[in-house]
Amino acid sequence: MKENTNQLTVTILGSGTSQGVPVIACDCAICQSTDPRDKRLRSSIMLSKNGENVVVDSGPDFRQQMLREGVKTLEAVVFTHEHKDHVAGMDDIRAFNFSQKKDMPIYAHPRVIDALKREFSYVFNGVKYPGIPTVEVHPIYLDPFSIGSHDLQPVEVMHYKLPVLGFRLGTFAYITDAKTIAEEEREKLKNLDVLVINALRIEEHISHFNLEQALEMIAILKPKKAFLTHISHLLGKHQDIEAQLPDHVFLAYDGLKITIENESIHYKF
Repeated sequence: MKENTNQLTVTILGSGTSQGVPVIACDCAICQSTDPRDKRLRSSIMLSKNGENVVVDSGPDFRQQMLREGVKTLEAVVFTHEHKDHVAGMDDIRAFNFSQKKDMPIYAHPRVIDALKREFSYVFNGVKYPGIPTVEVHPIYLDPFSIGSHDLQPVEVMHYKLPVLGFRLGTFAYITDAKTIAEEEREKLKNLDVLVINALRIEEHISHFNLEQALEMIAILKPKKAFLTHISHLLGKHQDIEAQLPDHVFLAYDGLKITIENESIHYKF
């Protein structure tokens, strides 16, 4: 019988932007860095509570991330939006189909489900070809929903003109691919212990917060601690940027684990 606790562990599966870091064929100082914190797979997190694991986004590096973290069981995959760097690894959920002997529940906005049906037509066309992934589809909107002991509150942000879902669980929230957040959605992000939010680069970008804008949003929302993710090689080296951040703000990195329990926050590589 699983022990019911309030402890939530968030694993940063990937902290990079769509190209990852290092970028193919790039000789910049960040891409050539030997600091492991500068090696960034595509952005994704895993939420772990009471022995139940939920992954947010299965990007192109999903298989590598699951192997690196030694994940043996997975309750569900939740999607923020339909861009390739957030969905491309969905085929690899079939390993969990085999090991768990059941369909994988997936949760996404109906628009994103339609995109998944286009991208992975062989999964949804009704032809049960041997070895393909099998899924159980759950449409989500802006209403709270639960996956086992995980209670999620969707938060809508705008990725230029594309709506993207972030998620709040208790005193933790995850926001990726955001450029703007409406006032009513910001209210869902108040009184947080930990906020993980995107910060693409130094210069402004049309569809992502840059570093300055991410810090401005953190100042508005006032979480106890904040971690920056969805980082490109144009932000800078991990050690250089983190040295410039406020005391309660940190750069996320692949493999980082953040544990929240009874208002106590721990994090380690």
